[in-house]
Amino acid sequence: MKTICQSIVLPMLLICTTLSGAALPDIRSVESDLLLPKLNEGAPVAGKRVKETLPAWRDSAVYHVIYLPTDWQPGRRYPVLVEFAGNGGYTNRYGDISLGTPEGSNFGYGISGGKGFIWICVPYLGNEGTNNVIKWWGDAPQYNPQPTIDYCKAAVQWVCREYGGDQENVILCGFSRGAIACNFVGLHDDEIAKLWKAFIAYSHYDGVIVGWPYPGADRQSARKRLNRLRGRPQFICGEGNNADGTRNYLRDSGAAGDFTYAGTGFRNHNDAWVLRPSETRVRLRSWLRRIVFDDSLEQ
Repeated sequence: MKTICQSIVLPMLLICTTLSGAALPDIRSVESDLLLPKLNEGAPVAGKRVKETLPAWRDSAVYHVIYLPTDWQPGRRYPVLVEFAGNGGYTNRYGDISLGTPEGSNFGYGISGGKGFIWICVPYLGNEGTNNVIKWWGDAPQYNPQPTIDYCKAAVQWVCREYGGDQENVILCGFSRGAIACNFVGLHDDEIAKLWKAFIAYSHYDGVIVGWPYPGADRQSARKRLNRLRGRPQFICGEGNNADGTRNYLRDSGAAGDFTYAGTGFRNHNDAWVLRPSETRVRLRSWLRRIVFDDSLEQ
């Protein structure tokens, strides 16, 4: 299947369509079996999704969103899904939108179904580290990723210490900009790279598209980051045949890794696909159970 990628930017997101895209269903044609919990005030408790700020940033406008699963109990350990959002200000002809905010994300909740995993949506910070940003990381033209990296590392430590996150089972995931961030942020240096057991990248991948507006958006830099993966598993998926571009890129790069590729089965550039039943969601959840609960099982 041939992919047509047009260099049209709708708030800095590439539009990719397939020749057979019209044959793919819209996510709204499938009834949701999950409803994202409303955002609550107060301290995190089981089954609630709340805004929170790490202590070192409490005099700033920075925040993340955390969800403790319905089966959460003090004193127990839980695997953690750490999520990065897509770029904000995005919309397309199918009515898909991306807010670019931690509270606008669906991916980790759909992956876990709200049970068994702590889910934290971490922010991208401006260059000064005092506010969340909805496009890329840092501020133009520097797009400094370091404040985002610092907050992400601190957030993982916080959720493991305060809420029973299992530091041996932390999974990094993201949609669109967040999929790129899995490697760009998550493998940016040796210290942050060691946090992750596995990665889930939905729609886009660091190094596949060159020419994004931030420094380091080139193949050579992306390959340096990819070298820090060190064989850990990645589930790479996308609408239509989006994941094929990543498959080709990784094959041509010669990178060693445990890569799984999948199409969502929908036409939409929208992380709400995981709030609906699909063969790919079943496959993703099965892959995640293997990674987290029994590494000895064959994929």
